[in-house]
Amino acid sequence: MFDVRPVDTDYVRHRAAQFRAQVERRLDGSLTEDEFRPLRLMNGVYLQLHAYMLRVAIPYGTISPDQMRMLAHLAQHYDKGYGHWTTRQNIQFNWPKLVDIPDMLDHLASVGMHAIQTSGNTIRNVTTDAFAGAAPDEIADPRPYAELLRSWSTDHAEFQFLPRKFKIAITGATNDRAIIAAHDIGLRLVERDGKLGFEVWVGGGLGRTPLLGQVIRDFLPEDDLLPYIEAIIATYNLSGRRDNKYKARIKITVSERGLDVFRDEVEEEFLNRRRDFQGADHEALAIFRNRFAAPVFRDAPVEGYEEARASNAGFRSWTDTNLRAHRIAGYTSVIVTFKAPGATQGDASADQMRLLADLAERYGHADLRVMHDQNVALPHVHKSDLPALYAALRDAGLATANAGLTSDIIACPGMDYCALATARSIPIAQEIAEHFRDEGLEQEIGNLNIRISGCINACGHHHLGHIGILGLDRAGVENYQITLGGDAYDIPTIGQRAGAGFPAEEVVPAIDRLLRAYLDVREDEHERFIDAYRRLGADPFKAALYPEPAHA
Repeated sequence: MFDVRPVDTDYVRHRAAQFRAQVERRLDGSLTEDEFRPLRLMNGVYLQLHAYMLRVAIPYGTISPDQMRMLAHLAQHYDKGYGHWTTRQNIQFNWPKLVDIPDMLDHLASVGMHAIQTSGNTIRNVTTDAFAGAAPDEIADPRPYAELLRSWSTDHAEFQFLPRKFKIAITGATNDRAIIAAHDIGLRLVERDGKLGFEVWVGGGLGRTPLLGQVIRDFLPEDDLLPYIEAIIATYNLSGRRDNKYKARIKITVSERGLDVFRDEVEEEFLNRRRDFQGADHEALAIFRNRFAAPVFRDAPVEGYEEARASNAGFRSWTDTNLRAHRIAGYTSVIVTFKAPGATQGDASADQMRLLADLAERYGHADLRVMHDQNVALPHVHKSDLPALYAALRDAGLATANAGLTSDIIACPGMDYCALATARSIPIAQEIAEHFRDEGLEQEIGNLNIRISGCINACGHHHLGHIGILGLDRAGVENYQITLGGDAYDIPTIGQRAGAGFPAEEVVPAIDRLLRAYLDVREDEHERFIDAYRRLGADPFKAALYPEPAHA
């Protein structure tokens, strides 16, 4: 039965104390690294290429100013002065000393944060739309449901040793910004006959076998959410493969057994599980709805915004790219990108994190969101405050006007950090960003989603990029495959490999040829790269990537 037990400070401190004792045993030699490995993974600690790494959970990407300041404190005192935003709306610290990690966990506990279930074969951080509660196309705020799932799944005794890791995403909007089709379970809030419910997707995932999910239920009443999700995971827990970790994800289970067979088993399990909840989940959901009540929005005319746009070209460019529509008149959502050309994608310094905390309190109703694309959003900003907000961000180097443009590249850490990587990601992303800035083409190219992964595990989600880049090792030499036509949002699509890979020094020239060809063939300045690709097919773009050799 669902237990309404919040992940409170006492519980998190208890987990941190357990881990402190385990670290002491590892350091004095009582535990070998092999014995220590499952214990550290239960607490979000990885052994990377050069050091241990701590992954901190930011459930559904929502973070308070005080929590952001705590992350800044950890970056400054226990790391090299920065943290790294991930595509799972979490943050990673790549350089902590093992002896210090228990202290870091204690600090996190003091502000209601932790690293529980950010690793291991369990239910990972539940993710959602970074603009939840603000987006005008939202049916309902998905965060109360995400919190319900988080609370239910934390230390769920039955699901701590699943066949493989398990990821859930939920969106409350008509436009999916949570990428539900690429998750083990994806949930879309829908309304039928005046009642809220969910369209339930199952079996999505990327990695070496990228698959989009399938709809297992087109309408699930919201009262049945937890027992149905529990039924899906329980069915997978029993039928998922454990003989081969590369075939252990639920996407393989559904693919091999067929959706209809899997659905029948889930439905039978659901009827058994629903009786056990006895309404405790409904009571919890009511509590969580109150927790996510909308802020008191300012009812005031917009002053100074249009005048600032007219007089300041930098401000105008930033507002053109880094703002998103808000459901309340006079308000907007602001994207702060960590992708200035030459910067390491997704890295945030301690000073930058503190500034964001201050600005959120001053201008953003004390609300911050970590985004899937390794940026941070202030979801509720009155347009009158935008000139002052922009000035503060500009002075800190955080006002790059590139959200959704060529340099706003999603990149995994690659061989700079990751022990699994076979190629570099960050330097390639930096070279692409700097090249198109220097060529002055970024604004002309317009909306473009580039994603880079440094190995087949696809942590950079390259399969979903309009242009995807996958770094591999070919006989000791880095080689980069390019995929085209992927999409995470409008029309979920797995990108298709364009052809032979390129050595590292040829990647930027290849992307340059590709995008110049796009500029030549697009219908007008409003046709995005992905739209031109869908209209024309792959051939003209492949021809640009692989031009015929000139004949003498």
